[in-house]
Amino acid sequence: VRDFARIPVHMTPKVKVGVVGEIYVKFSSLGNNHLEQFLLSEGVEPVVPGLTDFIIFKIYNREVDVNIYGGKWVKKKVCQVLKGYVEKCQRAMIAAMKKGGFRAPGTFEDLRRLIQGYLGEGNKMGEGWLLTAEMLELIHSGTPNIVCTQPFGCLPNHVVGKGVIKELRKQYPMSNVVAIDYDPGASEVNQLNRIKLMLASANKNLEKANEHNTKKLKKPHSAEQVAFKIED
Repeated sequence: VRDFARIPVHMTPKVKVGVVGEIYVKFSSLGNNHLEQFLLSEGVEPVVPGLTDFIIFKIYNREVDVNIYGGKWVKKKVCQVLKGYVEKCQRAMIAAMKKGGFRAPGTFEDLRRLIQGYLGEGNKMGEGWLLTAEMLELIHSGTPNIVCTQPFGCLPNHVVGKGVIKELRKQYPMSNVVAIDYDPGASEVNQLNRIKLMLASANKNLEKANEHNTKKLKKPHSAEQVAFKIED
């Protein structure tokens, strides 16, 4: 963290775009047609939720199985111990990021609280309720612009991704979410055009926000000098 904190940065207001979705398409540049590089080329700051929550999510699902369908208490206890260990590592990571002055994600328990009222914990096929929770976390942390990546025909993602976009827009009118299907037969031009339309709306919203803030940081700063704070 200290090594990253020493890198000079320019505090220039930029549109932030979150990337969520199916685990492979979300992280793999091969699966999402180099989405992160494209966003950077458009002058956008990509915000990608980490892998730790997904690991905890998969462990916790085994505990949920016992709670809903029944099973051996030993299985549940082992899962609780393993989940607790990974969560301890996650808390240490978050503390280090905050100390270094970086934006830190919330904990797995924070995601569980966010999802209440949207999906039940039994909805756990694929990325399950975690995908919706990640979108909610991004919106709450000041990143309402989101690309939801999914393989063509992925039923779980169509439920917890596309299926909740309407409700998210209802609850959070400023949310700007676009679902993109990635498939070898899909047109890359159509994918990029849909993302660009989302970015056009995001840039307009950023311009409106900048009208209320005329201060600009002209000198480069390091993360050790400037603490990133998220404003609601």
